[in-house]
Amino acid sequence: MRTAAVIPAAGRGVRLGPGAPKALRTLGGVPMLVHAVRAMAAAEAVQVIVVVAPPEGAAEVRALLDSHEAPGTAGVTTVTVVPGGESRQESVRLGLAALPDDVDVVLVHDAARPLVPVGTVEGVVEAVRAGAPAVVPGLPLADTVKSVEPATGAVTGTPQRALLRAVQTPQGFDRAVLAKAHATVTEDVTDDASMVEQLGLPVRVVPGHEEAFKVTRPLDLVLAEAVLARRRGHDR
Repeated sequence: MRTAAVIPAAGRGVRLGPGAPKALRTLGGVPMLVHAVRAMAAAEAVQVIVVVAPPEGAAEVRALLDSHEAPGTAGVTTVTVVPGGESRQESVRLGLAALPDDVDVVLVHDAARPLVPVGTVEGVVEAVRAGAPAVVPGLPLADTVKSVEPATGAVTGTPQRALLRAVQTPQGFDRAVLAKAHATVTEDVTDDASMVEQLGLPVRVVPGHEEAFKVTRPLDLVLAEAVLARRRGHDR
């Protein structure tokens, strides 16, 4: 099976404050998007990467990847850049449409998770190749979670923490399943796995990793810089 990774990177990332889109913010002097592309290309199972850029910014993103010598320039992994849509779902759908016909397994990865370890990527791919229609990496929760009535703030319940997982990316899919989900589910969702759930198909959870966290707020960027500095220290 050939595996491709679709990286939607068309969002603005307003929670990180004004400035460049989230995916183009730098981490260790390198845009997060470049880190995310490198993370996917580091997995031997991934042969194709499609980056979904802001609608009017595909040429700029292509130039950015080339200037940072992102994988693909040496022909090891094919990296394509396509313009995205107004929503994440539309951007993923456009990324799917750009995949070669011989791709069987599709990963969807957040550009804002730049430090996902290669072992996590490989674990997701392996589970899909073993027959799971959809796979997500997840971590047990450290905090107690409450369900709340939004209008009043009143607690309505306390789910059993042992039954919950914080889900990360890359999420992996049988290509035909993901294509059907995007053709069928029209309501707004927060991840692609929930679209597969609405088809009535099972979604499997495999172990995630603490370093695959999403860089959403300024404090996340500080933590990501610390993780990157530690990695670079170990490489010396």
